[in-house]
Amino acid sequence: MNRYEGMLIFPESIADDALDEAVGRAKAEIEKLGGTISGATRMGRREFARPMAKQRGGHYVVIRFELDGGRLPRLTERYTLAGEVFRAQFTCAAEDAPIAPPPAAEEEKKDGVAE
Repeated sequence: MNRYEGMLIFPESIADDALDEAVGRAKAEIEKLGGTISGATRMGRREFARPMAKQRGGHYVVIRFELDGGRLPRLTERYTLAGEVFRAQFTCAAEDAPIAPPPAAEEEKKDGVAE
């Protein structure tokens, strides 16, 4: 079993309660393939640098999990076919790296630029 960290982007139009359900279904897909989830963090809604597929932003969620490396392409395929996940990216996770905390609700701004 390999450790992975997946960044999932859900459509910007999804409501908060529907987002919770969609994240639950995304976790269930990992478990269906024999994976175990070690944690998940909602990173909030963020704007894209440029519009993609008529979307201006999305809800970001980071999921840490363990899964057999041969099953990762199948997981990506399931997310693509389901249509709930706008984008998914997976990277190998370090064993002792914690999940990044969500950003602060309000960032301090100086001269109109977020620091």
